[in-house]
Amino acid sequence: MTSADVPAEPPAGGPGVTVDAPAEKPASTTDWREFAAVVLLAVTAIVTAWTGFQASKWGGAMSISFSQASTARIEASRLEGVANRKVDVQVSLFGQWLAAYQADDEQLADFLVARFPEPLATAFPVWVESRPLKNPDAPSTPFEMEEFAIPELAAAAAADERADAKYDEALRNNQRGDNYTVLTVAFATILFFGAMSGRMRNPRSQWGFIIVGAIGFVICSGLLIFYPKLV
Repeated sequence: MTSADVPAEPPAGGPGVTVDAPAEKPASTTDWREFAAVVLLAVTAIVTAWTGFQASKWGGAMSISFSQASTARIEASRLEGVANRKVDVQVSLFGQWLAAYQADDEQLADFLVARFPEPLATAFPVWVESRPLKNPDAPSTPFEMEEFAIPELAAAAAADERADAKYDEALRNNQRGDNYTVLTVAFATILFFGAMSGRMRNPRSQWGFIIVGAIGFVICSGLLIFYPKLV
């Protein structure tokens, strides 16, 4: 038998069967998935750094506000101490005048009145004109008069108000810093979804991770827009 008499082998798959080449996944689908993942990762990385920066800034603002509150509280305490010393001195002088008045020692009484410091020097004549010995509605001492106003007491009260305001501001700044810290963690989670999308073999899983990350990004970005910011 010659080689011409040997029948040719049938094509693979049997006679009459055509074997098609395996279908290739469209390149455009993979490109769009990779493009979406890259955009999500890049933008989220930038926003994550920004939220971390804001958390740090608000933490610094909180520390400054606490320091200012402490300084104002110390100033209020100092001013109140000065005011109390003034009141003690003036109460003592008034007591000496009252003793001299009761003893009918006009010379000593006049000597003391001439040396009354402010605000007793202003309040005392008004108190005397109210005739406290005969008028039951008159204040019992000049220290109850509106004219008896020590500036240090008013300054101490104002410093206390500043301290309270700065303390409340520090608490607000602390909460704002915590809010940005939570956002930083949330954006870091979005980065995880974007990175995991490239590790999946199933295209549906890949798109699923990207979509979940994108939804989270939109929600967190909406919160970020309304948060106060420090530059």
